[in-house]
Amino acid sequence: MAQGEGGEAVPPDDAASGVEVAMAGVEHVTFKAILLGGGPRFARDAFGPVLAFYIGWSLAGLVVGIAAATAVSLVAWQYERRRDRAGLVARLSLGFVIVQAVIGLVSQSATVYLAQPVLLAAAFGFAFLFSAAIGRPLAGVFASEIYPFPPEVRESKTFVHVFGRISILWGVYQLLRSGIRLVALLGGGVEIFLVVNLVTGVPLTAGLMSWSIWYGLRAFRRSDEWGWALTDPPPEPS
Repeated sequence: MAQGEGGEAVPPDDAASGVEVAMAGVEHVTFKAILLGGGPRFARDAFGPVLAFYIGWSLAGLVVGIAAATAVSLVAWQYERRRDRAGLVARLSLGFVIVQAVIGLVSQSATVYLAQPVLLAAAFGFAFLFSAAIGRPLAGVFASEIYPFPPEVRESKTFVHVFGRISILWGVYQLLRSGIRLVALLGGGVEIFLVVNLVTGVPLTAGLMSWSIWYGLRAFRRSDEWGWALTDPPPEPS
């Protein structure tokens, strides 16, 4: 990578025009824009079904709670589909909620129903760590839901390094949170579980997601590979 007069990275003379076109406008990416654009969708898909289950379960029992959670996932999936977005998180959430609903109805147990996403989160935790170890960071897959990185960027060393670190942090978080929630569910019951699920979910996930976005933008701006395309300094997260 060549250096400019001030020592900053500049694109090489032989940079493929296709990459430059694909990266056009990326310099306008900001922490706030990404957080506001992807944050609400993430929160909806991650916490919407659980909150819907709690409301339905409290008012009318297990079957209504399961139906409400499934309905929320269906609405989210349709919303993404109508806007021609991949909706990877929404599709994953929908697929799992359907399986979770079937097992919950067969078992007729709220504990069994709620234990499934806890075990799935633990599996995701291991998947995040494994993906970072093999150089295929899972965090990069979810990041592509928020911003459409060109193939050349996704295959770069910067991308693997940055999202590898993010994947490790998310993996550790998922494993720790799964352990805490499982203890709460088995030892305290559904009500205690839902409180712990909310406390360890919304604030910590929001904070971790904010850091991931801020760190990702900062690392890309400082990289030799893509610093030339992201010239504006990233704002600090509030």
